[in-house]
Amino acid sequence: MAATPLAADEITDALESARDAYEAGDIQYAIEELDFAKQRLAALKTDELAQFLPPAPEGWERRLDSEIGGAMAMMGGGSGAEAEYTPAGEGAGYTITMMADSPMIAAVAAMMSNAGMMGVQVERVGRQKFIVQDGEVTGLVANRILIKAAGADPDTLLAALEQIDYRALGRFGQ
Repeated sequence: MAATPLAADEITDALESARDAYEAGDIQYAIEELDFAKQRLAALKTDELAQFLPPAPEGWERRLDSEIGGAMAMMGGGSGAEAEYTPAGEGAGYTITMMADSPMIAAVAAMMSNAGMMGVQVERVGRQKFIVQDGEVTGLVANRILIKAAGADPDTLLAALEQIDYRALGRFGQ
């Protein structure tokens, strides 16, 4: 899951350009170059997170949402990846969303830790705990990565979530 050399060169070039602008006293351009490098790094992190989304079941298609990065920025930051899964024929599909290192995850973490006391249905996928509520299956990995699956019955969603490598996902970005 390493960054591609082209992207890494583009980022390195922007960082060097920012340093040159700073040394020349052009603070505004230095900020613009740093913002550009930050955007490219965030895109790399989003691409890395998307690799943890499960493949489409046989006879289904998976379509990655490329717009989630902008949505994450509006929600306070972090990385996000989302895929829509649709059957090749007719029928409803489902969506799996992953959000990492977002400030809004803290609220979900509190709910997850008290799920049993709140009377919410809790299911396990391996060692991972998920809340099943209102047609959605929601889990928290390593207290920093939120996974939400929605759009199908809980059994279908839980089966899809079984395809994720949670141990590797817990190490995402580290």
